[in-house]
Amino acid sequence: MTYRLRPAVFVLAAAALAAHLPPARAADAPAAAPAAAPRSSAAPESDLLETMRALDRKLFDAYNRCDLDAFGSLFAPDVEFYHDTGGVTHSREEVVANTRKYICGKVRRELVPGTLAAYPIKDFGAIVEGEHRFCELASGRCEGIAKFVLIWRRDGDAWRVVRVLSYGHRAA
Repeated sequence: MTYRLRPAVFVLAAAALAAHLPPARAADAPAAAPAAAPRSSAAPESDLLETMRALDRKLFDAYNRCDLDAFGSLFAPDVEFYHDTGGVTHSREEVVANTRKYICGKVRRELVPGTLAAYPIKDFGAIVEGEHRFCELASGRCEGIAKFVLIWRRDGDAWRVVRVLSYGHRAA
């Protein structure tokens, strides 16, 4: 008998797994690997964290500038976005349209320093988690904060977000 996980189950399982894995954080990375340690074909955790940090910057720089072509290009066409207060979207087009409608010209996103963590997913990509705050452009006030989990799929040299969890929205 073959079992197939529904996408929502996959996202919840990935989030639960991420909560129990040691994160790849810059402060936790050793200065250098021991000389006798065998070299894995997978990128070291510190390399993964730096890759994910660069992708986070690229994604949210586009978000903050409202460069929706660049922003949308970082999502898989069938991305699923789960937002605790906004509901669920099931496509890149919906994510981009919602960003245009609710974010552009209104809000700026900032990563909370020290919160970004990355976890490899064997033969797939990475789980990234962190916290971010949202600042109103009109007032400059940063009054909202939330947690997030992004599931990135690697296809050759390209990385695309396939699942997003945005939750725990609260006053900063």
